[in-house]
Amino acid sequence: MDTHVLNQETLVLNRSWVAITTTSVREALTMLFTGNARAIQPETYETFEFDSWSALSVPPDEPCVRTVAMRIRVPEIVVLTRYGGVPRMTPSFSRRNLFMRDGNSCQYCGKRPGTKELTIDHVLPRSRGGLSSWTNCVLACVACNRRKANRLPEEASMRLRQEPRCPAWTPIMEVPVMRVRQSWKKFVSDRYWNVTLEA
Repeated sequence: MDTHVLNQETLVLNRSWVAITTTSVREALTMLFTGNARAIQPETYETFEFDSWSALSVPPDEPCVRTVAMRIRVPEIVVLTRYGGVPRMTPSFSRRNLFMRDGNSCQYCGKRPGTKELTIDHVLPRSRGGLSSWTNCVLACVACNRRKANRLPEEASMRLRQEPRCPAWTPIMEVPVMRVRQSWKKFVSDRYWNVTLEA
């Protein structure tokens, strides 16, 4: 059995056909086998249970999961049979996600000098008890960070362009473009595809 194929990603939709997460092909096949999900044929939107999915023929050039008795098509997308909600998932607080949230721009002057000239500023400085969190950290250009120094924005006569908060997007929106299947584009919004990820 091809372990590489089993470890590839499958898009998971809830019962309302809303993309909620990704999982491995291995887990997707388990969900099909147990009846917790159905495979979707991306071209026709037809759904298949495990038996009907495993009975489909596999084109010679298409990756598949091989067993002793059969070749099974890789399910690129599955839809859950029971779950209709959208899980509340909070993006991890990381440098990359902070740059994404703030649009690679200084939250004081609005300039976009490039990632090397942007720093992470603690609105309430760490020396005064400020935490590294979504609600206390913003991007600041080097000049604004120096000007603010170890003060609150109002003490430095500076204003934040927007209140820092946890972003509304979820981890599903963070899948790197190079790992995305063509068929997923029908189920994920344009906002996802147009996000520019910075290193």
